[in-house]
Amino acid sequence: VHPQELGSVEVSQYLEYLAVDRNVSRSTQNVAFSALLFLYKQVLKVESFAIDAARAPRKDRLPVVLSVEEVRQVLDSIPPGPYRLMTGLMYGSGLRLMECCRLRVKDVDFHRQQITVRQGKGDKDRAVPLPKKLVNGLREQLAFVTAQHQSDLASGAGWVWLPDALAIKYPQAGCELRWQYLFPAPSLSRDPRPREAQEAPASDASNRKHQQLLAEVNEQVRRHHIHENSVQKVVKRAVARAGVHPKTSCHTFRHSFATHLLEDGKDIRTIQELLGHADVSTTMIYTHVSTVGATGVQSPLDRL
Repeated sequence: VHPQELGSVEVSQYLEYLAVDRNVSRSTQNVAFSALLFLYKQVLKVESFAIDAARAPRKDRLPVVLSVEEVRQVLDSIPPGPYRLMTGLMYGSGLRLMECCRLRVKDVDFHRQQITVRQGKGDKDRAVPLPKKLVNGLREQLAFVTAQHQSDLASGAGWVWLPDALAIKYPQAGCELRWQYLFPAPSLSRDPRPREAQEAPASDASNRKHQQLLAEVNEQVRRHHIHENSVQKVVKRAVARAGVHPKTSCHTFRHSFATHLLEDGKDIRTIQELLGHADVSTTMIYTHVSTVGATGVQSPLDRL
């Protein structure tokens, strides 16, 4: 049956089937919900389309947290270089994977011993601690980025993608060192659909200027950041070499960062700020995996 012949009733029945009969998670049902909504409203152009289906219940799951020794084993299994630095920052500063990939030269402050995370989840900025053990490695990485950037400029490249409308406001900022990614990609590239030129202004004069900008942006040879998939593959291989049994991903280091801070006596409000959580109730999940939180009680069997 073609989707055009089905309506909101059949779609709602299918989504309820996923939740009730297939017992899928809430996130899986949400993916199906969004895909079907896009299909009917954007592709098939069905104007009056409302979905009323029973939603899959939210299931609270405890995050996987590594011990300090397990974190050390994984880090030691990663060869020295940018990938070990990135993994160290995810654990030592509580960064998300993409926050780590998108760090720029200007975001590292050695004087204040902190890293500024720009436009994190929820489009929020925050400051996180810079681990002292990574200072030398980060200085070496900055020296590498500086030399590489000079080489790129000499070859006619050296540009980088800029957030918001900064490329329009400061046309030459994209080739400055401070805007370069801290962990750059190994190869140069051209952006086939530069975001700076996707929306044309209304007036003819502005449109001509826009077309000129489009032509200039299309000529820029840029260096993006390391792809997140490559970091995930390195971490996966390191976990296997280290013989760590818990299912570990890049985000596990962020969970471990929060839990170990809690075990060290840091208050939950401080941890919330470092993680960038909007609500402290999100941070409270770590009290359930900490040895000094809700589960940090002595078993009565141990008193026998």
